[in-house]
Parts: sequence; C-alpha cells; structure tokens
Amino acid sequence: MQEPATSTPAAVSLDQVKQAARTLEGVILKTPLLQNLWLSRTYEAAVYLKREDLQVVRSYKIRGAYNKMATLQPAPGGREVVCASAGNHAQGVAHACQLLGVRGYIFMPAQTPAQKVDKVRLFGKEQVEVVLVGATFDDTYHEAKAFCDAHDYTFVHPFDDPAIVAGQATVGLEALQQATFNIDYCFMPIGGGGLASGVGSVFRQLSPHTKLIGVQPAGAPSMHDSIKVHQERRALDTIESFVDGAAVKCPGELTYQLCRELLDDVVLVPEGQVCADLLKMYNEEGIVLELAGTLSISALRQYADEIKGKNVVCVISGSNNDITRMEDIKERALRFQGLKHYFMVTFNQQPGALRTFVNNVLQPEQDIIHFQYIKKNNKEKGPVFVGIEVRQSGDEELIKARMVEEGFSYEYLNGKPDFLALLV
Repeated sequence: MQEPATSTPAAVSLDQVKQAARTLEGVILKTPLLQNLWLSRTYEAAVYLKREDLQVVRSYKIRGAYNKMATLQPAPGGREVVCASAGNHAQGVAHACQLLGVRGYIFMPAQTPAQKVDKVRLFGKEQVEVVLVGATFDDTYHEAKAFCDAHDYTFVHPFDDPAIVAGQATVGLEALQQATFNIDYCFMPIGGGGLASGVGSVFRQLSPHTKLIGVQPAGAPSMHDSIKVHQERRALDTIESFVDGAAVKCPGELTYQLCRELLDDVVLVPEGQVCADLLKMYNEEGIVLELAGTLSISALRQYADEIKGKNVVCVISGSNNDITRMEDIKERALRFQGLKHYFMVTFNQQPGALRTFVNNVLQPEQDIIHFQYIKKNNKEKGPVFVGIEVRQSGDEELIKARMVEEGFSYEYLNGKPDFLALLV
C-alpha cells in the first residue's frame, strides 16, 4: 500500500472512509483482489479483479446504502427510507433495511422482471415494501421522491450523497490494503458516479500516481459527455438502457464535480463489446458477471498499448444478471464481432430461387439462422428476411458480392438496430 499524499484534494477524507469501513465491519464481505491470468496474458499486463460480484448482495451497492442508513437518527415514528432503483441499489437498500430494522419503501419500474423484485423482497424480508410504478426509471424516481417528501421520510440516493460515496470508497481502500504492489491503472464502471467518486478519492490520497479511468457504455455517456463534451453537468435526452446497471441520464451534482476533478479519463465502450466480454469471462473463466460489471474489463482494449507491463485493477461491480437476457446478449455480441448478419433479400418467385441462394451465395461454413419468406401471389418478387452466421468478420462482404452476381437485390440491416428489434 502506497504512502499517503499530503496535498491531494479528495471528495471524502480518509477519516470518513475509514469510519465507513468500521461501520461496514461484519456487514459486507471484504471482496478479494485476484489476478486474472487469462486477461493478464491477453494484455501482457498484471490484471487484477476487485471482485464485488462476490459481495453479499452480489454488488458493491450494499456499502453505500448501509453506510448512509446506519447514520440516520431515530425519528418519533421510527426510521423510514425510500429509494428508487431497478436493480442493485434496491437490493442493497433492502438488505440494509433488514439488518438495521429500518422500514423501507423500494420503488421499482412497473416492468421490472419478477426475478429482481423477488430478490429485493428476499433481502429485505418483512422490513420492505416494493412499489411497482412508472414506465421508466425517471418516472419511478419522481414518484419515489414525491412519496418520500409527502411523508417526510429519508431518501437514499443511489449515488449523489456524501455518505453513499464514502461507503463506495471502501472498495478502493480495501484494494490498496490488499495490493502488495504499486497499482498503475484502476478501471471503474460509471453510472451516476458514486463508485468512481469514492474509489477516486481514496486513490488520489493514498496512490496519487495511479491512473484512474472511468468507463461508461456508449449508449449512456452521461458522465463522459458532461465532462469531455459540455464541460458542465448535463442530462442526456435519451439513453440506450441495455447496460442497465450503468444507464443513467444525468450524473449527480456531487459525483460530477468529483469525477471531473479526480479521474484521468472517462471512456466509452460499445454495448456489443460488453456483451462479447461478458460471454468470454463466462466461457473462459467461469465468472458470471452483469453487463455493468463487465465495463472495466471491456475498457482494457482501448488501453492495451499503455497497460503492457503494468499493474492494473479492474473493479467488477456486480453479477446480478438475469439469465433470460443471455440470448439477447449473445445476439448483440455476435453482431458486434461481425459474425451474424441480417439482410432483406428480394427473391424472384420462381422455382429454384432458394436453392440458388443456398448453393451459389452461401459457403458451406455459413449458416442461415433466420429465414422469413413472405410469398405474395400477385407479385413477381417477394421479400425475405435472412439471418446468416459466418465464421469470421468480413465474410459478409463476399455474401453481398455473390448476391449481386446471382441477381438478388438486398438491403443490409445490421446498421438498423431499431428495425432489427422488431424482427429478431
């Protein structure tokens, strides 16, 4: 562990973080910092994973939630808290409610999968009431705030609160205490910025030379754009919510200021790459991650040249992945890797057209994985929606060329995700 710096500014003081660590004693698991040999070999670096996926509620969120709630003063009618979340924060607050004997109202979007709702009830037991309301998280958040204000309860924000930040900061404190080496790079996922603010605060004081890299999904670049594009905190009009654990439209007021001050960089990774890396970690290492928990690993590719020969820590933020999403994750991964392609092909409605397509357009190692042919008897030509899986990226260009040679007109659909969502 490195010696503390004497004049480095920080979001939370070391005393606050150490107090949070004492508060969390016996409540959380001090998750291991483990070298991953496969990633280390891939990037020619010593890559260590801070395994918050092994936490009590399978994410780091219990740290901030419990630290915040443990500081609440008793009220005449008892202590009641409210939160809004579709996932890990809800589970962290629910578990903290059960441990502290605090009554909690957990607001979740109406369409939240039953598996996530059941998890919240499991961790919270009789201490929590789940309220399903709102079509989007923003709707749910506003409903929760209105309910909280009307009853004068305490709102437990998922990230924009000093006590939350101090709790999340214990991830960084543990990592530095566990490391027997100097940490050259630390990669952290960012949704609202609570984890990055906390970990960044600790590293800036105890390991000021460490490069701190925040990571967001390309479809939800709220912190990235606020810092690097606008130079001010600004909400996005729309986001891609697929990486749901990091899909936040606007960073917090506190966390924006801290991430802007503390981080060396904030990078974006495509959702398809995150999907591919999640599957690789499962297939190669047997580690089950959620999409947001994979972000720090996905960012290594952009830093591949810089991290060679360095000591690298990736914070793995969680593993609450819904198994029903795996087919969609695989689909996005294959498209990103250039191994699955979709076309709308115009077939002549005459005998042998399909045979010609299969024999003359496709190669033996190329598989049709989706085929929808709409025959129209009053027309000479009919559209066919075709999905093709190939062995290597670039093979689709040969398929396009052979379709032209054989007289098939087509429209390539991979660049139209909204349209594909209606068909796949």
